[in-house]
Amino acid sequence: MPSFRNIRRVRHTAQNMFDLVTDVEAYPKFVPFCTRMRLRQRAKTGEGLETLVADMEVGYKAIRERFTSRAVCDRPNLTIFVEYIDGPFSRMKNRWVFRDEPGPAAACTVEFFIDYEFKSRLLGLLMGSMFDTAFRKFSAAFEKRADEIYGRAGPSSPASASRSSATSTDF
Repeated sequence: MPSFRNIRRVRHTAQNMFDLVTDVEAYPKFVPFCTRMRLRQRAKTGEGLETLVADMEVGYKAIRERFTSRAVCDRPNLTIFVEYIDGPFSRMKNRWVFRDEPGPAAACTVEFFIDYEFKSRLLGLLMGSMFDTAFRKFSAAFEKRADEIYGRAGPSSPASASRSSATSTDF
């Protein structure tokens, strides 16, 4: 049961990073291996809550798969919880958490966690390494996109800090 966790400090506000992640229609422009994204539904589901249902197509070389997921975006708490609806997985959940860092410069910590398993053992073998590669590039791709949209915040000399690990942490 593969899982991946990344905690990254970026030079953007938590709100800006939250907005960037909830802009799912833009994913094909910058998310590794995302070839197509179709937003099926965007609905306000409570005060500061929004639910998105989207189809995402991922591909690498000749392999292409599409899956549908539901994301609950909690703006007051700057968290996003994504659950699997349909596609090649037997299960898939992921979570984003955004926390502003103290200090005068705009900076936040972005935590990304995903836990998934393919229905097909063969597909898991074929696509598992692609997914692992994609997740390792995922956080950097979002930070680069934030730099393009919001500009680089703070001094350019210190590099962003990132910690990644394979885990089996529960949600």
